[in-house]
Amino acid sequence: MSSIGSGREPFWRALLQGRSGISEVAAFDTSAFRTHRGGEIRGFSPLPWLSEAEAASMGRGGQLAVAAAGLALADAGLPSGPGAEDSDTGVCIGTTMGEIQVMEEAARRWNEGGLAAVRPEDFRRYPSGTIGRGIAARFGCAGPVSVVPTACAAGNYAIGIGADWIRGGRAVRVLAGGVDPMSLLAFAGFLGLRSMASERVRPFDRERRGMMVAEGAGVVVLEPLEAALARGATPYAEVLALGLACDAHHMTQPHPEGAGAAAAMRQALDLAACDPGAVDHVSAHGTGTPANDRAESAAILSVFGERGPRVPVTSLKGALGHTMGAASALEAIAACLTVADGLVPPTVGYEVPDPDCPLDVVCGEPRPGLYRRVLSNAFAFGGHDSALLLGAVA
Repeated sequence: MSSIGSGREPFWRALLQGRSGISEVAAFDTSAFRTHRGGEIRGFSPLPWLSEAEAASMGRGGQLAVAAAGLALADAGLPSGPGAEDSDTGVCIGTTMGEIQVMEEAARRWNEGGLAAVRPEDFRRYPSGTIGRGIAARFGCAGPVSVVPTACAAGNYAIGIGADWIRGGRAVRVLAGGVDPMSLLAFAGFLGLRSMASERVRPFDRERRGMMVAEGAGVVVLEPLEAALARGATPYAEVLALGLACDAHHMTQPHPEGAGAAAAMRQALDLAACDPGAVDHVSAHGTGTPANDRAESAAILSVFGERGPRVPVTSLKGALGHTMGAASALEAIAACLTVADGLVPPTVGYEVPDPDCPLDVVCGEPRPGLYRRVLSNAFAFGGHDSALLLGAVA
């Protein structure tokens, strides 16, 4: 579920075409701000997946997550009706803001009408755990359920946790990914940090001016290879390893040399016994902020050495904006499709190379090739650094 299209085919086609989902924000009034643009999902209705009563019991985050899970199950060729899944199917979803829109609406009611105007049901919809429980209830998943709040790296965390559940025997299948709805709090917060661009996102570009807040949801179906093949499914990619690190440098700024980012990438490679020379592509965090892109470039060059400037790199945030907890889930989906289809999508907004980011940034057109190992990076406030290593299915 994204601002450029929902479902595997529309999403992937739009990425390969270099389309942008950035537009004027309609979810709330931006007239008091200097920036008015973001990445919204237009015309979304949860009713294909939820009844009116079920939808009313959820915030937009839960609705988007259920929709993404439904799309993932359908794409995987699995039943998607209530109770259709077995008792060993788990759910692990990452998020940054959770059901923040619910609390923003409650705050608006309080400001305008006092405490009496606040609806008690808002507080039942607000806890982030309702997102995972909503997916589990809708699709009959009776295995472990977890919501991971590790901000913009949360999608990677959720996929890694889901893979660990399967490897450890806690689940036979996991719906894993990330979600975040459009948030006034995030919009105002990033403006306050002076991290927002005014018109568009330009990852790794010399003229980049910042990120843009967006919304989205991405869910993948994880299962053992033999189980997928036994039921006739065609896997896109294999989860090889998740590397995690915390550089503990600053609450909102990355380490200037990308120390934590490099540590996460190295850990993923070490866990998978994968030489850096075997990595064919890096799906970058690439927010378009001066500090992040410079630090991530330093990390990539540190990990790959002399080969660093020649490794194909792309960022999806020029197309999608920054979807917070959904970002690394959507990027993992794109990385899986790169492995499966042999195409790296272009980096929307990249035009002028930056000497501080001497990378091989894919731009203009998709780049065909054989991509058997892909690193998908995601770095969050507080130093939550992650690198998900995906590989071609043998």
